[in-house]
Amino acid sequence: MEQQTKKKEQKKVTSSSKDSPGSPQSAPPSAAASQVAAIPGNGALPPLATAPLAYENSAFLNSADGRLIRIVSEYMEPLARFRREQIQDTVVFFGSARFRGREEAGHALELLENTGSRQPAPSEEQPAQAPEIAAGRATDLQLKRAVAAVEMARYYEDARRLSSLLTKWAKDIPSRRHRFVVTSGGGPGIMEAANRGAHEAGGKTIGMNIRLPFEQAPNPYITPSLNFEFHYFFMRKLWFAYLAKALVVFPGGFGTLDEMFEILTLAQTHKLAKRITVVIYGPEYWKKVFNLGVLVDTGAISPKDIELFQFAETPEQAFDLLRSGLTENYLKPEATTPSGHPSPELMQGITLEDFLGPDLAKTSK
Repeated sequence: MEQQTKKKEQKKVTSSSKDSPGSPQSAPPSAAASQVAAIPGNGALPPLATAPLAYENSAFLNSADGRLIRIVSEYMEPLARFRREQIQDTVVFFGSARFRGREEAGHALELLENTGSRQPAPSEEQPAQAPEIAAGRATDLQLKRAVAAVEMARYYEDARRLSSLLTKWAKDIPSRRHRFVVTSGGGPGIMEAANRGAHEAGGKTIGMNIRLPFEQAPNPYITPSLNFEFHYFFMRKLWFAYLAKALVVFPGGFGTLDEMFEILTLAQTHKLAKRITVVIYGPEYWKKVFNLGVLVDTGAISPKDIELFQFAETPEQAFDLLRSGLTENYLKPEATTPSGHPSPELMQGITLEDFLGPDLAKTSK
C-alpha cells in the first residue's frame, strides 16, 4: 500500500510540473528528446544511415577541401580517354570564337556576345548589313565590323580547309595510334571551323571546352568521345600543350594571344620536351596587332626568337609548313628516347611509352 501511495504522489508531481507555465518541460520537445522518445523498448539507439564514400560525397568534392581532387581529375580523366581513343599527338588550332562562318545558304555574318557564347552581341555592335549601309543607318563601328566580318568569314573557311588537308594527310600515316589529331577549344568561330574540317575529312577531332559563367556549348563537329569540358583554365592549357606537336594561330582576341604567347614562351625557354611547329595564319592581321620588330630592336627578345614561328597566308602554304615540320621532327625513325637510350621495357611486350603514354615517357620531369 505504501509503495502504491508513493507512485501516485510521484505521478502528481510530474503532472503538475508539466502543467506549470514556468516549467522548462512546457517548451517543445528538443531533437534529443525526440530521439530518446524513439528509442525502442530494449533501450538500443535507432540504426544510423550509412555515410557516403568520400569519392561519392558531392558536398566534399565541390568544396574548397576537394579542390585538389578536382584538379587531379582534370588530368587523369582526359589522360584515360586519350589512351582509350589511341591519341598519340595533336595539332592545335587557336582563333576567334566570336564570329560565325558564312553558311552555304548565305546566312548573314553575326558577331557573338562573348568568347564561346551562344548569344549574339547587341545590334549596335553587329557588323552592318547591306540595307543599313545603303540607308545610311550604320555607325562607324558597324561599318568597320562589316569589313572585318568578310575577312573573318574567309579565315573560317581557310581554317576549315587547312584542317581537312592536315587530317587527310595524317590518316595515311602508318601508325597504331592516331597522329596529329586536330584539336580546338571546342567552341564556335575558328574552333568550329577546325573541328569541322577534320570531321568532314573523316578523322577524329578533339574539343577542349571551358565552363563559362554564360551560356555556351561545344560545336557539333567534335568527336563525341573526345569532347571535353574543363573547370580550370590551367588544366585546359596543360592539355593543349601536352600532346601538341604543332600550333596554328588564326586571327583572334585575348584568348588567342594568351595561348599563342604562352606556347612561344615555353618553346623560347626550352620548357617543352619536344620540338613544336608554330604557324601564325594571316600576317596582314597579326602585323597590325603586334610589332615584334620593336621587341627585337629594344632587346626584349633575341633575333633568333623570331624563328620560333612562321607566317602563312593560304591553307596550302600553312599545310606545307606543318607537313614539313611534323615530318622533320616526328616522322623520322624514333628508335631512341631524347637521352639516346632505347626505351626500357617494364614487362615483356609493354614499353615505358605504352605505360605512361608517348609524351609522358619522353618528359624528363
